Amino acid sequence: MTVRPEQLRSHQWYGTDGLRAFSHRSRTRQLGYLPEEHLGKPVIAILNTWSDINPCHVHLRERAQAVKRGVWQAGGFPLEFPVATLSETFQKPTPMLYRNLLAMETEELLRSYPVDGAVLLGGCDKSTPALVMGAASADLPTVLVPAGPMLPGHWRDEVLGSGTDMWKYWDDRRAGLIGDCELAELEQGLARSPGHCMTMGTASTLTAAAEALGVTLPGASSIPAVDSGHDRMAAASGLRIVELVRHDLRLSRILTAEAYEDAVATVLALGGSTNAVIHLIAMAGRSGVRLTLDDFDRIARTVPVLANLRPGGRYLMEDFHFAGGLPGFLSRLSDVLHLDRPTVAHGTLREQLAGALVHNDDVIRPRSRPLAAEGGVAVLRGNLCPDGAVIKHIAATPHLLKHTGPAMVFDDYRTLQRTIDDPALALTRDHVLVLRNAGPKGGPGMPEYGMLPIPGYLLKQGVRDMVRISDARMSGTSYGTCVLHIAPESYVGGPLALVRTGDSITLDVESRILQLNVPDGELEKRRIAWTAPPVRYERGYGVLYGEQITQADTGCDFAFLAGPGKVADPYAG
Repeated sequence: MTVRPEQLRSHQWYGTDGLRAFSHRSRTRQLGYLPEEHLGKPVIAILNTWSDINPCHVHLRERAQAVKRGVWQAGGFPLEFPVATLSETFQKPTPMLYRNLLAMETEELLRSYPVDGAVLLGGCDKSTPALVMGAASADLPTVLVPAGPMLPGHWRDEVLGSGTDMWKYWDDRRAGLIGDCELAELEQGLARSPGHCMTMGTASTLTAAAEALGVTLPGASSIPAVDSGHDRMAAASGLRIVELVRHDLRLSRILTAEAYEDAVATVLALGGSTNAVIHLIAMAGRSGVRLTLDDFDRIARTVPVLANLRPGGRYLMEDFHFAGGLPGFLSRLSDVLHLDRPTVAHGTLREQLAGALVHNDDVIRPRSRPLAAEGGVAVLRGNLCPDGAVIKHIAATPHLLKHTGPAMVFDDYRTLQRTIDDPALALTRDHVLVLRNAGPKGGPGMPEYGMLPIPGYLLKQGVRDMVRISDARMSGTSYGTCVLHIAPESYVGGPLALVRTGDSITLDVESRILQLNVPDGELEKRRIAWTAPPVRYERGYGVLYGEQITQADTGCDFAFLAGPGKVADPYAG
């Protein structure tokens, strides 16, 4: 079916014979546009997360122009809208606090303006899920233009991965292995261009998930941000969105239960970020699809890790792109994918992957030689996390994946930072570091504190990993034996709130167990004595956040946005 001009959503604003339509046309003339430029044409919203303080998105001002070029050439009318920028690098306490705010802005902007389709520009960690969540709720034809990874970092004779090597060399400095001069050189070589992290961190994981869902053009998620191919992809996305509008291919036809299962399989086979667990659950909820932690654990047991990418492997995103990108990667998972579902670019995923090749078997491993036999994230259960917790065991130290040790408890991250290097704590490599009050409500916003620092005196003894447990998240570029997303969180009285220093804790990843070895009767006494901490916010957005945020196992969406129900288009006449 081809949509006629009078069937376009924007026709309600521009095409009727009334005072309001006259006003809308008059104000469009005020903007400098001729009637021939927009009347009867698909109006395309370009939602741009560009900002001067977001290095991942600093090139998106130019990419918006390429999208416009494509829209014009396809016979559409592009309009650029600035939306909130969520800079993982600079925004405190964490951009996760504002993911749902950008999702709300995206949804309401698309609903309230005379637009027929949308192109979403973003890629830094929280931007992709926020944009997709909002667009899924608005349900217009939509294409995502991923920001793309930055160039590989360099320092002396080493190739650096942003985030991953930041953690590594910071620990080297704390251990006395490098000094301030080396650190100053590293500052200049770690992040060399626009674009998001070029490891398989959260940004690359989520843009790959978006491509697997079918909301980007094929191969779009791995094109380096500064490659001319990225500009061409943006223009091609502009061309494509006009066709999607003309055929009324809405996002709800793309974001199906099968698409989300394929995205989960993709994330797990990539050895991707644990953050994807929270975001995909939230994105699925906006699409009316129920996705759970158990789905992740079930799918993890059916797919191997095939991407040899940092932090769990050797290579970086530019290597992955030229090895075949996501189309090549997915061609090696085709037996577990739902190939007959549509994408924004093709009638079926099967068509999209036809002819896809892998050009480097060490970057994208064959099934016969996986990096790991099972997907890179495991879901844990036990009396310490009755609603679940996650661990990226592919990036952990193997001998710590089954470990029992005494807890050292920190009630907040500031205290941990101030005291972790104090020899009086008498920490050993066998201790289990525990951080609480860092979850969705307690953080607030569930900051990326989960890669808890190793005490400096242990670093100097050569200890580079310990079992670490928290209700926080960690950067997808991080590594180590870090148990994350404990639900329910300690701030709301979850079992993590009851742990005391010296308690024995058992981690057994193979058995999927996280257990506090304290008798139930003692835990009940502690529960009765527990008192809730004070509220985090007394006014502003934080009050709405505190009242509505859900727990990690259900995606940390706002309850009033995650529920079922439809919202009517506004009356434009």
